[in-house]
Amino acid sequence: MRFAGRTAIVTGASRGIGLAVAERLVADGAKVVVTARKQEALDEAVAQLGGPEHAIGVAGHADDVDHQAEVLKRAIDTFGSADLLVNNTGINPTYGPMVELDLAAARKIVEVNCLAALSWVQQAHHAWMKEHGGAVVNVSSVAGIRPAPGIGFYGASKAMLTHITQELAVELGPDIRVNAVAPAVVKTQFATALYDGREAEVAAAYPLKRLGVPEDIGSVVAFLLSDDAAWMTGQLLVVDGGVTLTGGVE
Repeated sequence: MRFAGRTAIVTGASRGIGLAVAERLVADGAKVVVTARKQEALDEAVAQLGGPEHAIGVAGHADDVDHQAEVLKRAIDTFGSADLLVNNTGINPTYGPMVELDLAAARKIVEVNCLAALSWVQQAHHAWMKEHGGAVVNVSSVAGIRPAPGIGFYGASKAMLTHITQELAVELGPDIRVNAVAPAVVKTQFATALYDGREAEVAAAYPLKRLGVPEDIGSVVAFLLSDDAAWMTGQLLVVDGGVTLTGGVE
């Protein structure tokens, strides 16, 4: 119960990696506020997390500053604190060569994947962490550490998120730690295009011979948020089944 008495906010947590993170945090004693766009999906997630004794869901758009402020207020009013933050929300509305990328889509990717994550930290800092300390984990991607054809600008946004992580770690220490994880392909609805119909072929490039599952990321995020990682900040932990060792990101 290493998170007993602590409250976590996990964005993009109605399913996939975000929900797996929330599940692990609840299992380790945290109270959790989960966010996503649709309240119905969040209600289902809260039920899966054990009900309102353990979690609440607040629907809204991740890049809406008013929504962010509401979530922080609900966390503190309901559970008494806002100690932990996981920026999991990410979008990639396009697939194809970057040279043909619609710039409006590119701007939206930066808004949600980078600026919203920064804003969530600002909100958490203002509402709780400045006075009480805390820990933040941003969900980046292996696409942000090497070229990823087809999802290149998504990767560029994740590289920016990693740098934001490092800058915040320097600025907010010693009382607030900020780290990131970089998953390879994890079997979620979001990543379906990267493996659908060819999972065995994609997994063959991984030394561990399988794609990731959300729980693989949830456990690492929980570690980084915990006191077990008390001397770690500004770090990017690659969680990839070994695939970047072989030169690939899929």
